[in-house]
Formats: sequence, structure tokens, C-alpha cells
Amino acid sequence: MKILIVSATYSEIKPLIEKAVIIEKVDESFSRYKLDEKETDVLITGIGMVSTAYHLGRILVKNRYDFAFNFGIAGSFDKTISLCEVVNVDSDILSEMGAEDENEFLKFDQLGMGEASMSRTLWKGKNNFEICNPVIQHLPRVKGITVNTVHGSSESIKKVCALFNPDVESMEGAAFLAICNAEKIKCAQIRSISNYVEGRNKNKWEIENAIKSLNDAAFRILNTI
Repeated sequence: MKILIVSATYSEIKPLIEKAVIIEKVDESFSRYKLDEKETDVLITGIGMVSTAYHLGRILVKNRYDFAFNFGIAGSFDKTISLCEVVNVDSDILSEMGAEDENEFLKFDQLGMGEASMSRTLWKGKNNFEICNPVIQHLPRVKGITVNTVHGSSESIKKVCALFNPDVESMEGAAFLAICNAEKIKCAQIRSISNYVEGRNKNKWEIENAIKSLNDAAFRILNTI
């Protein structure tokens, strides 16, 4: 069994990695570990969808995995989701992919480029290769958007909620799911809520506690694979 863990930053999965035994450091972003007697590769992509796509692509050219996990933190639009709660993002889209027409935003499928162009270009959003795991199955299922600019103004938040009705946002999730689905790798995007999506106020964020709850859940998941 081969497992791949993908995270934007080392800090998000540091508590989990500290439980593992390193086998080999391949390069600055990619290392091999033994975790609970399972061979587990860890890829630190850096923040953002482009960096995630690049690093994940280069690793999958040389390696094949039974399971891939994207562990990270996220912001929540939905305030019924508690801070530090761990969720399963089972659908995710690139919400900025489209065009502006004066004050109106046109989604990619509204641009009239034809179905062939759309099918080659657009990740449809649903994870069709979900990992069957008892811990994951008990996590709340949420809908994500992946962005280059995290939302922090009431106007932009209102617009994106009207367009997509998302539960959470990240800067990497859709890229991870798109590539894993294209390669038919069983995968899951698991995130802990560090903050609510609102006017930027880092004093309200719970990053340290969110990382703790994320890693507790990640360890339980990996123990039951």
C-alpha cells in the first residue's frame, strides 16, 4: 500500500509527520516516511493552485499511489461549522474561472466555447474517487471553492456566495482533486476550519487549534486505511 499526503505547508501537518520515521528526503518538497507501518510519501507543494498542480504532477509522473490525501486548513463561509471542525471537501471548483461582463460574472460554462473546450479545460468539481474510510465517512461533507485571492470584503463575499453557495474556501483543493480524479487515484481533501470568511481579522483566527484537530483526524484516518 502506497499513500501520498499533500499539504501546502509543512506547519499544517507537522504534528502528524513528527509521529513518522523518515526513510528518505528526496528533495526540498518531497520525502518518504514510515507511518504506522505504512509507506507514506509527503509532498509540500507551497501555497496556491498552480504550485499544487505543478508539484503533484511531477510526483505522479514517477510514482503511483493507492490513496492520496490533501490535509490543510480552510476558511468557512458557513458559521454553523465550528472553528477547528474537520470537514471532508467532497466537491470543489475554481470559482474565479470565467469572465467579467460589466458587473456580471460569467461562469466558464456560460462563455459559449463549446462542450469539447469545456470538457478539456474545466474540472467539474465532484470527487468521483472518494476513499472509503470510516473516519472520513463521519466527517461533514462540504462544498469548496479554490481561489487565488482569499475573500475579505463583504461585497466580494456576497457575490461569490450568490454565484456558488460555497461552504469553505482554500487555495489548493480543486487542483488536488482534479489531478487525482484525472489519474483515477482514490483521494480525499480533509480540512480543518481556521477562520470564518469575513473582513480580515487574524485575531479571530484559530490556526494553532485548527492544525491540532486536523492532525488528530489525519492520524485516525491513516490508522484505519
